Amino acid sequence: MLRFAVTRLRTAASAGAQSTGFALQSRKTSLFSPKRLRFYGSNALDVDPVSHQMINYAIDHARSQKSDESYAQGLLVLEQCLSSNLRDGADTSRGMVLLAMSTLLSERGNIDEAIEKLETIQDFSNSSLGVKVAAMEGLVGLNLELGKDDTSSVLADKCLQLFRSSESETENCPDGGVLEARAKAGKGLVELVLGNIESAGSYFGESDDNESFSGNVALSYGQYLHATGKFSLAKLFYQKAIRGVSETRPFVDPFALSTCNMLPEEVLLGATCALGQLEAHGGNFGDAEEILTRALKEAEERFGLHHPKVGIVLTCIALMYRHKAKLERSSSLLIQEGLYRKATDLLKSPPLDSKECKVHRRDITALARGGYADILCVQQNRKGEGEQLRKWAETLWGNGRLSLTEALELSDPSSKVPVIDARISRVL
Repeated sequence: MLRFAVTRLRTAASAGAQSTGFALQSRKTSLFSPKRLRFYGSNALDVDPVSHQMINYAIDHARSQKSDESYAQGLLVLEQCLSSNLRDGADTSRGMVLLAMSTLLSERGNIDEAIEKLETIQDFSNSSLGVKVAAMEGLVGLNLELGKDDTSSVLADKCLQLFRSSESETENCPDGGVLEARAKAGKGLVELVLGNIESAGSYFGESDDNESFSGNVALSYGQYLHATGKFSLAKLFYQKAIRGVSETRPFVDPFALSTCNMLPEEVLLGATCALGQLEAHGGNFGDAEEILTRALKEAEERFGLHHPKVGIVLTCIALMYRHKAKLERSSSLLIQEGLYRKATDLLKSPPLDSKECKVHRRDITALARGGYADILCVQQNRKGEGEQLRKWAETLWGNGRLSLTEALELSDPSSKVPVIDARISRVL
């Protein structure tokens, strides 16, 4: 059934490409619709319409059921598409197929395989600049999620190098400034993760209304502003990131190729989650609860009820209630305990007696368990359990800018706050 559908799709697309000019124009309108553009839109003229249709079919089929089988079938379609793009000069089309494959693989948790697909693109000498930047951006994001910060830093430098050579193709790229801003934002994000705040700021520029500040650029810049206590300006950039993903105007950003945890859906979740945290840090708990509830719904609809991303949002909500209880001198221990327990389960936290040294999403897991530990410590009959949990969390915590206590207590939210990045599952 699937093979028949793929064959029919390829035949129909090929026939359409040979039809009248009017029919071809109609087909292009469909292929480059606003929704498709934001996910896998082309920034080059050498991408054939057959590849576009097969990519869109594969993505839609894989996500239709969100099952291992549907994703395997989607990847099979993309494998067939890749094999049909082996001719000379097809590097951009092949690169787009590999971007789509890496996305499906990462969505199923196969991050190492997703990285392999993106690394393959680096060997394509004739792919468009947009494909190269999207692949490098995805590699930076995935390695940050894996905790491979040194590798991410090297990759971010390599991406920037594309724009530093006098012989670079950027000289003939009319929208190269947008892509360069994305490359710089990738490096800025790496510096944020490393705790190098001043260095991070140098990669975002100074123009607050720059058109290149959209999507991942706007989100990462907003996080930098958030981490440095510039809440009002950070809010504007979070809203800009959300608006950029939500707008339906065509060709908003023709250089919007993206993959893996840098997709627009990830930007939307990350910006919504960050905005909710910001409102909580500013004491606007009504708005914070509303926004974080929206982020929770987005995570559940996008990834499913049992995905670790849902646990990340639940951690943000629990921390919001913690901060609210502290400022208002109220109690929400039962609510917090339930949220922390659910979050740690979804984050797949290892048992306290586990010898496992490598914990995925370690800082967020440490935050969730550290907050849970404090809830237990105020209960006399569970104090011992809480102290053990707190010791485990402090050992796991690896953030270079904040201690676990500083991240939990928020003694001075205007100058030093933790910012949970739902895209890369890290604490900035």
